[in-house]
Amino acid sequence: MDKSFLKSSSIVTAMTFLSRILGLVRDYFIARYFGANGFTDAFLVAFRIPNFLRRLFGEGAFSQAFVPILAEVRANHDEAEVQNVINHIGTKFLTVLIIITVITVVIAPLVIFMFAWGFYFDADSTKFDLASNMLRITFPYLLLISLTAFAGSILNTYDKFAVPAFTPVLLNVSMILSAVYLSQHLETPIMALAWGVLIGGIVQLLFQIPFLIKIKKLPRLARGDHPSVKTLKKRMLPALFGVSVSQINLLIDTMIATVLVSGSVSWLYYSDRLLELPLALIGIALATVALAKLSKHFSNKDEKKFTRTINYALKIGLLLGAPACAGLVLLAEPLIITLFQYDKFDAFAAHMSALSLIAYGSGLLAFIVVKILAPVFLSRGDTRTPVKVGVIAMVSNVFLNIIFAYYFAHVGLAVATSISAVINASLLYYYLKKQSIYQFSNDLIKLFLKVL
Repeated sequence: MDKSFLKSSSIVTAMTFLSRILGLVRDYFIARYFGANGFTDAFLVAFRIPNFLRRLFGEGAFSQAFVPILAEVRANHDEAEVQNVINHIGTKFLTVLIIITVITVVIAPLVIFMFAWGFYFDADSTKFDLASNMLRITFPYLLLISLTAFAGSILNTYDKFAVPAFTPVLLNVSMILSAVYLSQHLETPIMALAWGVLIGGIVQLLFQIPFLIKIKKLPRLARGDHPSVKTLKKRMLPALFGVSVSQINLLIDTMIATVLVSGSVSWLYYSDRLLELPLALIGIALATVALAKLSKHFSNKDEKKFTRTINYALKIGLLLGAPACAGLVLLAEPLIITLFQYDKFDAFAAHMSALSLIAYGSGLLAFIVVKILAPVFLSRGDTRTPVKVGVIAMVSNVFLNIIFAYYFAHVGLAVATSISAVINASLLYYYLKKQSIYQFSNDLIKLFLKVL
């Protein structure tokens, strides 16, 4: 095993584990204090919209395009040019984020209509109005967390993996404190969660600044243009689909769930949160380290280390992902009951959440493989191939959603998402092999058969 890769991925996994455990504690308090109903549906929609865009602008398409550029500049230029690239990209990024944030806050009801039309057509307008008001509070989180992800990408490029991996802990702490204490002082208690999101975003950004100063890479405003900005645009725009297709699929699930029975959005959310725990600990942690390492090896034209890194990531993903997949499927209901069935979260809500968790959990290995294979293309500057694959998977998900939701309601949405992940992973590998970039080693195939 590559000791450097293993050490880095272990650090990220440890920090991510801490964050996800606190995330479950956060969800426990949300379930206990607010349950699974129309009010929680409204908050989850208002939270999921900026969170979805965070995956695109933050650790999704932006980071996947930015890290290889920064690694390339570091390999071929001095530190002054690295700072110059950071300044120009950071300035343009900040400008775009401010424009998007201001526009969205102004037209919040229209955005809610676009992403949760079921609320608008509901006989009771409470959910729609509440979601619109909360979106005005939660959406600026996109600006804050995207800048945090920008800072994290810089730190990752300099092998400072622990700080960005720890940062999400602060959001969870903010939301927990808001749910427990702030909610008692508001006329509409669930609004406390929206304020918790905003406060958490501010704290996360401020936390990373000292570490950027320490490595002398704190971004500064820059005038004019720079070739790196054009390169970023070229790589990032198509990657919006390719890298974040799983998040787009989850958002589509949410959109369709708003027209199903009240509580459907919440049931999917709680089951997705349990899916996200092993996915983050395994898939996202491996992908974070792999992208930085692969970009470095590709810039140095070291094909052996490039291939070896992919193998290591897939082996670790398989060894850890297979038992996690089995655990989610076989222990779905006990997990949901143990973590969430308290006070306002009743047995019916637990059962419905467990059903969708089984469906999501069955696709865990596919989700992990997508997280590992997509950065392989991006580290080489190829954003088109993940786009092709992502669009095919997304279109498949939409059609499967319509079919399965009709027969199996919210569970059908989870099944469709898992199937689309399998399609995504299969096509990514097909193109890697077709382009002679990578194919499974004999050791990996043997390991897969042993795990089965």
